[in-house]
Amino acid sequence: MAMTMQVDIVSAEENVFSGTAQYLSARAANGEVGILPRHAPMLLQLQPGEVRVTNEAGEQEMYYVSGGVLEVQPHIVTILSDTAVRAADLDEAAAAEAKRRAEEALKDQKTDIDFAKTQAELLEAIAQLRTIRRLREQIR
Repeated sequence: MAMTMQVDIVSAEENVFSGTAQYLSARAANGEVGILPRHAPMLLQLQPGEVRVTNEAGEQEMYYVSGGVLEVQPHIVTILSDTAVRAADLDEAAAAEAKRRAEEALKDQKTDIDFAKTQAELLEAIAQLRTIRRLREQIR
């Protein structure tokens, strides 16, 4: 039997995943990070993107987080994010429209926009679309 750890992925609204896992990978501020049971404790800032969880049965599940914090303890991994959803529940049309709107706002120098907020919205939409694409590749 493979070693496992408790994994909790929590959004501001709900607990998206809670269970045992063999492995977790996520996109941290400084690059991709992989976590196995008994990993050294650490606290990382996450970037918008996918989180992959290999469950106790060895099956891979994919989630999307809008950023947040990853806390690692030897037997417990917790992700706290404003937005966290199962990758299969992402709305591709809404993400594509959000990307288009953000790109349009950034191109239009005449409007009075918050560039940092608009860039963050663009990065989040791109990360959602990337997660949807990787989920499709995984299914094939």
